[in-house]
Amino acid sequence: MRIAMAGNPNSGKTTVYNAVTGRMERVGNWAGVTIEKKEFPIKKEYYSGREELIAVDLPGAYSMSPYTSEESITSKYIKDEKPDVIINITDATNLRRSLFLTTQLLELGIPVVVALNKSDINESKKNKIDIEKLSVLLGCPVVKTVATENKGLKEMMEAAVSLFGKEQKAPYSEKGVNLSDKKSVEEADRKRFEFVDSIVSKVETRTVLTKEINKGDYIDAVLTNPVGGLVIFAGVMFLVFWISQAKVGPFLADTLVGWIETFQEYIGSLMAGSSPFLYALVVDGIIGGVGAVIGFLPLIMVMFFLIALLEDCGYMSRAAVVLDPIFKKVGLSGKSVIPFVIGTGCSIPAIMACRTIRNERERRSTAVLASFMPCGAKLPVIALFAGAFFSDETWVGPLMYFVGIALIFFGALLINAVTGYKNRKSFFIIELPEYKVPSLKVAFLSMLNRGWAYIVKAATIILVCNTAVQLMQSFTWSFDVVEVAGDSILASIAHPFAYLLIPIVGVLSWQLAAAAITGLIAKENVVGTLAVTFVGLQNLIDTEEFALMEGAGEDVAAVFAITKIAALAYLMFNLYTPPCFAAIGAMNSELRSKKWLWGAIGLQMGTGYTIGYLVYQIGTLVTTGSFGPGFVGGLIAVLVFAGVIIYLINNTKKKMASEYTLNTGTL
Repeated sequence: MRIAMAGNPNSGKTTVYNAVTGRMERVGNWAGVTIEKKEFPIKKEYYSGREELIAVDLPGAYSMSPYTSEESITSKYIKDEKPDVIINITDATNLRRSLFLTTQLLELGIPVVVALNKSDINESKKNKIDIEKLSVLLGCPVVKTVATENKGLKEMMEAAVSLFGKEQKAPYSEKGVNLSDKKSVEEADRKRFEFVDSIVSKVETRTVLTKEINKGDYIDAVLTNPVGGLVIFAGVMFLVFWISQAKVGPFLADTLVGWIETFQEYIGSLMAGSSPFLYALVVDGIIGGVGAVIGFLPLIMVMFFLIALLEDCGYMSRAAVVLDPIFKKVGLSGKSVIPFVIGTGCSIPAIMACRTIRNERERRSTAVLASFMPCGAKLPVIALFAGAFFSDETWVGPLMYFVGIALIFFGALLINAVTGYKNRKSFFIIELPEYKVPSLKVAFLSMLNRGWAYIVKAATIILVCNTAVQLMQSFTWSFDVVEVAGDSILASIAHPFAYLLIPIVGVLSWQLAAAAITGLIAKENVVGTLAVTFVGLQNLIDTEEFALMEGAGEDVAAVFAITKIAALAYLMFNLYTPPCFAAIGAMNSELRSKKWLWGAIGLQMGTGYTIGYLVYQIGTLVTTGSFGPGFVGGLIAVLVFAGVIIYLINNTKKKMASEYTLNTGTL
């Protein structure tokens, strides 16, 4: 038996789905979080009977007449797949809007159960809904639910099971509507809303009218203020990184790092009599390399937890409103804000979230630029270089994010110029959810969900990569054990690329080149590869030392043999070059164009290299009075990148001029 869960965006569908299935799919207190359908068996505790029930979480939809790609998925699934029962998750605080979709679902001939979710919030406002009368008027079961507290979910599932194979009579039906005629559709929608209004007036008693100003409106006036809202957003983001990267995160990481070191020492003692190669592979390569990445997990988890709290309390949607006018000025959709915010966790779901943007060019531009926001995988790289090279590392993390935002704006302008796009007025509609005290449980589950992906990557991709790096570092091409690190397979592969990094780091270092290359597989590999290739660095990757900053910076600088300016340039190079292979795969799926995909990779590679080059060369000029090594070579590379951009822009202008000439009929 297949049960579809459908409802408006931000009605709590995914929260209900997670509760009855035990899954931890991403939830958010804003629209557009669910962008594709998900299926999973329902836990037996929510229903009786032997037959397996499958829950299908569908993207949010306001209507069965698809307006967005998410609504298309929902409409197509229900109409074509015909689930056995539909559970319509409605928002009890906004009954009128929710019932529009409900009446459409009831017309399809599939049994429907209405779940009045967020009933606790509605009742806290002293609003009342007569569910018995509502059930009679709709002709289907109506159940009050509070998904965040698991209230009413069992009754909801039992009602759904009881409807299997039964028929329901639709309380309202529209036939003969010409969907290709805009006026006909608008008239049909108007009549449907009139019917919905007649139901709402009979079952709902509101103490506070929607048009009345409440405390939330006063808070919105401050948080969404064009100037004050930006200042607050900057302050909130700085606070998030200060807590996660400088205070709570390092404190928790101390314990984890201690466990890893103890485990590494224990395994090392057991392998004391083994061959040097096997010892280096297991203790230094696998445990040391993966442990170096896992050691940063608490910093990432704390940040995920704080962002989840901001999402759940309703702030993130306000931040989207504040940033919307700014993004419009560079030709992006207001909806672009959501993928960029999601990108602070992981670039893959951020890129996938771009499909909520209707305009194709805006959707593609957002997908290309989303990876400029440093994701959770890049935090270990930030933490390593910030903690090792800078005495007050709290400013480094926020700076990387603000630089990422600046690059998004700059990249959007470049894409506009290359594609010949002219700014136009666009509308950004986003639901501002009710303010609420964030749920620690929801935030904790969200943290685990995001953090688990990081752990899985560390246990698979990073483990394999670090093992391969250790093997390539231990052998020559003739498979002899290396005596000099520079003779290894890894060194010979990375050495040619090391020349390209001289304009960025000022030295010829195959280790830094190798880390940058493996970072294209997964950004966490940068830390793991550095820990494996630089002798003695494993002992310096310690969160406690990052916090104290006494001597660690000098020790790491001595191992790397680069300056602080070079460290900052190398960090930014790794952050803003193309993301991991998985994210590139997501880009390929969303862009649906090889031209756009390779253009995106070229833009990201050129931007990352240019930023790294400018930071190192200008920083070196300011601090020493002269440019650093590789100035000329790097300048040539940057000029080539700029030349390609200029050529593409001019080529676009010529094409547009030619098209204009043809369209106007002039010669």
